[in-house]
Amino acid sequence: MKDNRYSPDWPQLALQKKQAVGWVCERCGVQCLKPGEGKGLLKEERYRLRMAVHHCDYDPSNNSPSNLMALCSPCHLHYHQRQRGNVTPGQLSLGFVYRSCLVCAQQ
Repeated sequence: MKDNRYSPDWPQLALQKKQAVGWVCERCGVQCLKPGEGKGLLKEERYRLRMAVHHCDYDPSNNSPSNLMALCSPCHLHYHQRQRGNVTPGQLSLGFVYRSCLVCAQQ
């Protein structure tokens, strides 16, 4: 399913942000997985260490560098707990993910 709220170059912008922070979560400091890593981990562990790029103002069309934050999945969901309209159904169906960060146990 394609979300038309994101610009066509969103995948490239998100990748650039993740690379700029060295794949380290800007909230909790956990080292996230780069593409192709984590093949020996359980699915839940891989999901928890997946990196997402968050729009601080919750507007997917605002790709200003100051509006973007690279986060691990649990931290990303932390920001969206009350903003459910901007989270995919798959993210919220895995409610266990945002309870705590796998590495730092931060909530």
